[in-house]
Amino acid sequence: MRRREFIAGLGSAVAWPLTPWAQQAMPVIGYLYMGSPETIANRLAAFLKGLSESGFVEGRNVMIEYRYAHNDINRLPELAADLVRRRVAVIAALGSTPAALAAKAATTTIPVVYAAGGDPVQSGLVASLNQPEGNVTGLADMANELLPKLLGLLQELVPRATRFGVLVNPSAPRPLAESIIKDAQAAASVIGRQIEVLTASSNGEIDTAFAGVALKRIDALVIAPDTLFTNRLSQLASLATNHRMPASYWSREYPEVGGLMSYGASVSDRDRRAGIYTVAFLWARSPPTFQ
Repeated sequence: MRRREFIAGLGSAVAWPLTPWAQQAMPVIGYLYMGSPETIANRLAAFLKGLSESGFVEGRNVMIEYRYAHNDINRLPELAADLVRRRVAVIAALGSTPAALAAKAATTTIPVVYAAGGDPVQSGLVASLNQPEGNVTGLADMANELLPKLLGLLQELVPRATRFGVLVNPSAPRPLAESIIKDAQAAASVIGRQIEVLTASSNGEIDTAFAGVALKRIDALVIAPDTLFTNRLSQLASLATNHRMPASYWSREYPEVGGLMSYGASVSDRDRRAGIYTVAFLWARSPPTFQ
């Protein structure tokens, strides 16, 4: 598995003493997320752990303004703009490319820390992995590149399968959605199998997609990386089980709620490291005064 990280203009984050921050106003982090609070308890805990490892504890020497879009992508621009008006020191737009893109569009001066599965260059977040430029940096686990591996694992598990399916969210940023479909088709061609593209951008459409699995004679299914699907872990795992459909996923969060298997980077470790990156920006923008 390939995993890439990118960070620009930052040194190694270190643990700073807690007490000097009490002598001045606490810095404020803006936390922007595509989903809802109840879907990211583990991820948020990992982010807070990254902050604490670097000497920052919420409520003690840093404040966090939370903004959740509750899976409504159209809310992200206003939520990002609200954080800018709040004059936060840094925006942590974790877990989805749309959230990071909204934060980038809202400001060119406030640092934006990104942590998600898509290719940040392809989506337009950064100019390149080596030299991101601008005000956006962070981590990308390049989950889209894992589609051939996920298909290969399914082929090993179901060797008689002749027709695979890939579930894609057509509402995802266009370059990413198109890339997922193209990569899935290319990977299926390499192993000499057919592939059917299924689409879903809501709960109801996810149910409809699974209802069509039998009609389309799909033998095994890959769930593409997408925030919509990540926020519906249990629903997807249950549907795959109920339809007796072997399915592979890009995150271990799915098997943890009953999914069959996964292959991908550790999401919790990624978000923990995003917390460390965030602290580096806090230090750069608002260094404490030691007395």
